[in-house]
Amino acid sequence: MNEQTSIDPREVAFFQGLAALWWQENGPFWPLHCMNELRSNYIRDLLCTAFELDANAEKPLRGLRILDIGCGGGILSEAVARLGASVHGVDVAAKNIIIARQHAELGGLSIDYEIASAEILAGRGELYDAVLNMEVVEHVAELDLFLNACMKLVRPDGVMVVATINRTIASWLGAIVMAEYVLRWLPRGTHHWSRFPTPVEIENLLATDGMLVFANTGVVVNPFTRRFRLSAYMGVNYILTARKGTGQGDFTEALDW
Repeated sequence: MNEQTSIDPREVAFFQGLAALWWQENGPFWPLHCMNELRSNYIRDLLCTAFELDANAEKPLRGLRILDIGCGGGILSEAVARLGASVHGVDVAAKNIIIARQHAELGGLSIDYEIASAEILAGRGELYDAVLNMEVVEHVAELDLFLNACMKLVRPDGVMVVATINRTIASWLGAIVMAEYVLRWLPRGTHHWSRFPTPVEIENLLATDGMLVFANTGVVVNPFTRRFRLSAYMGVNYILTARKGTGQGDFTEALDW
């Protein structure tokens, strides 16, 4: 009997075909390059608040074990590793991991890359201080199965960051019609509107394992400058951050966004 999996073979094949382009800053992954500093700074500040670390330190995330699930070519993994974290980057597309390893080696970075799924890691009993679940949930076959596995990977009092696209008319127009067909920013077929989860859907799934959302933000882009910024508007891109509660207090009041 086959074990359940959240992997969609069509999505794996799609990204395998683009693997060689991960580090082309003007290629199909340019949005991830353009928003990388914004995202890594947001993650740094959030985790430093959560774990009472000094965000101004040279390596502010030193001592944290962080999982970058669906790491692709390692764009975010490298940024987080430079902040001092011990990073485990995993992806189910083998070619992505090959590219990620090669680029990290060129940059002199020590990152533990592995071809693996969330279900495999959960089965091994892996635990992390933080799980970065960035632009992945809209590409899996079974969202509840995937998030359930990811939640098992968060240690008690740990944090999960989920970045994805909302299922709205605005996201259909912006993330699919404009981005894939009109402006051709992304290859056609990159996204499927029916798979975009709403913030409420993600929040409810996280709550099933006692993970409560304590921070959220939208992310918007200026189409003329291609500059991304955080925003209160969550109608297209958004980020939710949840903590696995232990009853040992709350740090949400310390957040300043």
